[in-house]
Amino acid sequence: MLNPDILSAIPEAFQPLAGMLKEMNVENDVYGGNSFEIITCGRRKRELLLEDIRKAKSFIHIEYFRFGNDKAGREVRNLLIQKAREGVEVRFLNNNWSGVVAIPNSYWEPLIRAGAEIIPFTHIKHGIGKWLYRIFHQQHRKVVVIDGQVAYTGGMNLNDNYFFKWRDTHLRMTGPIVPALNESFMDSWRASGGRFSYPPEHYRPEPVAQDAPFTGKTVQLVSDSPETQTSAMLETYEWVLDHARDYVYIQTPYFVPPPSFIGSLTSAARRGVDVRVMLPMEVDTPFFGTCNRSYYTECLRAGVRILERGGEFIHSKTLVSDDAFSIIGASNLDWRSFHVNYEINTLIYDRETALYNKTVFEEDRELVKEWQLGEWLRGRKWYHAAISWFVHRVYRLL
Repeated sequence: MLNPDILSAIPEAFQPLAGMLKEMNVENDVYGGNSFEIITCGRRKRELLLEDIRKAKSFIHIEYFRFGNDKAGREVRNLLIQKAREGVEVRFLNNNWSGVVAIPNSYWEPLIRAGAEIIPFTHIKHGIGKWLYRIFHQQHRKVVVIDGQVAYTGGMNLNDNYFFKWRDTHLRMTGPIVPALNESFMDSWRASGGRFSYPPEHYRPEPVAQDAPFTGKTVQLVSDSPETQTSAMLETYEWVLDHARDYVYIQTPYFVPPPSFIGSLTSAARRGVDVRVMLPMEVDTPFFGTCNRSYYTECLRAGVRILERGGEFIHSKTLVSDDAFSIIGASNLDWRSFHVNYEINTLIYDRETALYNKTVFEEDRELVKEWQLGEWLRGRKWYHAAISWFVHRVYRLL
């Protein structure tokens, strides 16, 4: 059960959602009194993250799906080397199979020699069964925790694409949410064979909410893993769509959701909710653009507004609804995020934040092409319909 004081800080219409998620998983807790900055520019994340790492005095915990052997990655790595030499505990959990597979061991050696600990999410030494399992079920979370006081999470990985090229959304957070993010990291670290130098209490200092653009906010941290029977984020999206009164605006780079999600999406549009889905015009992964578009016909016929954004690739995974609720997270709207990968997302129950995220969505529309049903159908080829049929049937078999 949620604390009554915490529950009262959540807009009444969304209190059932918060309670449902907490019942699904005790880790899906709600925390009041948080401060954060919403980061929509990779250069801003770079500025903030490097400054926070420079100020670190006790420990730095990092886990990323992708970490680059490029300007951004080397800049962070070199600063971590400096902090490790100063005696700061540096722990880095990397998704070594797909996220940083191109990085040679020599890249990590200076960091290790400086005293940092680097652990791969999956390794053959964990046992063949666990190794194979984790090759398929990847760690897709993006989390940094510094001294138990500052945390980063959201959609941005750490390489040149995210710092300098793409449009994405991330959070820098302080307050009670930080220990929860740190606990998530610690669980992943232990599960990957890592240990800690001190008792757990050492890594749980009393959190302090610092000055930030948004202060005193109530947030819920929602984790997904392949070990859970149902996807908390899939349930969240469907609940919001089923209960929305006014609007639901969604941004996602990959749009291959299950039939139940499409059902909630189209049903909301048919009952008059302003449902908009913004996707990239050009996708970074081969064939995924075609997969994304395999759902357009069904959505457009129901009244869902499909917006394709040009310019830099948009990797943002967000939702805003009814001037009261927002999601900023790591989960895509696809099968892997909902059922296969380890994910983490932040739900924000707050009007001020929702209005800001709504404004961000509207500003992103400057580079958007909105599809109309007639125009879309006229441009369809026979093979587009064949691909749509294939994608839909494959999803139903998963």
